[in-house]
Amino acid sequence: MKSLGKYSIGLGDRFGHQGGAQLKAIIEAGKIGVDITPVWNKSNREHTTIGTQPADVRTEADNCTKQAEFSKPYFVDADHINFDTVDRFIESSDFFTIDVASYIGKIALDHEIDEFISSVEKYIGVLEIPGIKLPFNTTRSQIKQIAEKYLFAALKAWDIYRKIEKGKGRGNFVTEISMDEVPDPQTPVELFFILKMLSAENIPAQTIAPKFPGRFNKGVDYVGDPLKFAAEFEADIMVIDYAIKEFGMPENLKMSIHSGSDKFAIYPHISAVIKNHNKGIHLKTAGTTWLEEVIGLAMSGGEALEFVKEIYFKSLEKIDELCAPYADVIDINRSSLPSKDEVSKWNNTRFADSLRHIPGNKSYNPNMRQLIHVAYKLAALKMDEYYKLLDKNEMIVSECVYENIFNRHICRLFDIK
Repeated sequence: MKSLGKYSIGLGDRFGHQGGAQLKAIIEAGKIGVDITPVWNKSNREHTTIGTQPADVRTEADNCTKQAEFSKPYFVDADHINFDTVDRFIESSDFFTIDVASYIGKIALDHEIDEFISSVEKYIGVLEIPGIKLPFNTTRSQIKQIAEKYLFAALKAWDIYRKIEKGKGRGNFVTEISMDEVPDPQTPVELFFILKMLSAENIPAQTIAPKFPGRFNKGVDYVGDPLKFAAEFEADIMVIDYAIKEFGMPENLKMSIHSGSDKFAIYPHISAVIKNHNKGIHLKTAGTTWLEEVIGLAMSGGEALEFVKEIYFKSLEKIDELCAPYADVIDINRSSLPSKDEVSKWNNTRFADSLRHIPGNKSYNPNMRQLIHVAYKLAALKMDEYYKLLDKNEMIVSECVYENIFNRHICRLFDIK
């Protein structure tokens, strides 16, 4: 059976050029005792926008691991797929992030809800979960509301899983269930009953990605109370632990955090909780690598700097179009975006510093960073020119990608000094 390691990181690489630099960060972590399984992920939306195919991600992963003589497990993730989009990923992927967000809130049939409530009668009243100090008080009405909100989504997860299993064979892929791209976070009690639904459908999930309190905007830091996040994260870890024993779920089931990257404010809390409870974690990064490519090209100066400046100028013109698909996961204060006239006068360092996420750097502009994050479509429109610039400036760009994954993410997440 394909099994994910205790620690794993989803590595987004929208243009497929940075697999080697990303893997270098994973290898470096292994040298100092942190064994991380790399998972290259790319969503259907990203493939459609850029014009790539899922097989391209498999080719990149296979080539860079072979070149580095990397003999440990690695995976290719069909990221955020649903019933309609999964088919094109089945052949080349061995990790499937089943996204049920669009099904949440749709109501299952009455008899399905009644059957679920009957199956959890024993948990009505006082629900005590080991590791959580205060018990939860649950009512039949509350459980019915949870079933009405999530049971249909769990049933759809089974339909999608069964489709994958038919093509891949049971045990030949890793399954993640994602519920993070919704307006409201799931409470620990809701997560408990969601896990019961998934176990009843015999879905062998190895990771689950709930929605946490606070904002997880793309490419920028966490917005919210880190202590509140930490308390809920720890409670969810305990819920998963209990569900494994109570429902017979996979022993290696672990939490997945779809970070949108760069959630530096909560990394110390994640690190403390997983260390304290000896638990694994899956961290899924998003478009950070694309941003590091832009930063690297800016630092390279000359025609590369002019190219990424033009990407920014076009993004200002097309801001509504670019932001619409990401409306729930970005918060851009348009009045804080520098003008075309201003940016046209910037040198390479000034442009790069505006995008590089270094807390405390006065030049860093999270609004500009978010806009560039969603502007990768503009580079895709000039793919040949963009690829030539990446190849020409590979040394600088790959160093930016490596430093970002290793120093800003891995070292922070695993408390490496």
